[in-house]
Amino acid sequence: MTQPQDTPSFVTPQNRRIAYHLTDGTGPAVVFLGGFKSDMGGTKAVHLEAWAKAAGRAFLRFDYSGHGESGEAFTDGCIGDWFEDACAALGLLAGKVVLVGSSMGGWISLLVAKAMPEKVAGMVTIAAAPDFTEDSMWAGFTDTQKQELMAGQVALPSEYGEPYVITRRLIEEGRDRLVLRAPLSLPFPVRSLQGTADADVDMSVALRLLDHATSPDMRLTLVDGADHRFSDAACLDLIVASVADVLERAG
Repeated sequence: MTQPQDTPSFVTPQNRRIAYHLTDGTGPAVVFLGGFKSDMGGTKAVHLEAWAKAAGRAFLRFDYSGHGESGEAFTDGCIGDWFEDACAALGLLAGKVVLVGSSMGGWISLLVAKAMPEKVAGMVTIAAAPDFTEDSMWAGFTDTQKQELMAGQVALPSEYGEPYVITRRLIEEGRDRLVLRAPLSLPFPVRSLQGTADADVDMSVALRLLDHATSPDMRLTLVDGADHRFSDAACLDLIVASVADVLERAG
């Protein structure tokens, strides 16, 4: 991965180089966790950063290893690696945080909340995709694709560019990170956002998460016609409003 000289980075305890942008401001800091093969330069992350700067709010966006401007190869990574990257990134921040997890970032956010609930003041998920390696990928593979995967990897077509190369390690390690099979406590305000026209994460996933998790204040908002990108003006406004709501309720 290439990295412009003006992008700061740090090295995780696992020796992976992570690129990031940190905006100073008041806490709790807002932390954006991106999706599978996405990067911190995406529309939602940059829009939230601009809002945070205007509001004087601390904000962090970063690239998982194998993504964007960070080190390592994408095909070397797995859910556990990216979860470790997120935990290391939170080490840049003192005090509590509000996690904003998009797609796979929603799953990573839930893993962070399980591992360090004392660090999390609140959460906003956007088309959250918990357990997708098992429930979407593996469950949707044909027998031929499963055989290819067990031999090493399988390539899946993508609407977002080049095919996704899915490795055996991604699937098998993901089974150790599933969050919808055991009790899931989220002891803080949670706002989940989901588009009804999302072709990548079905509405049933958002409803399952809402039913499965235990939280004192959890709400799901469905947006008619919104797709997986969830990045038009109305969706961006809703993300900001949800983050502001969680911050207010988190105190």
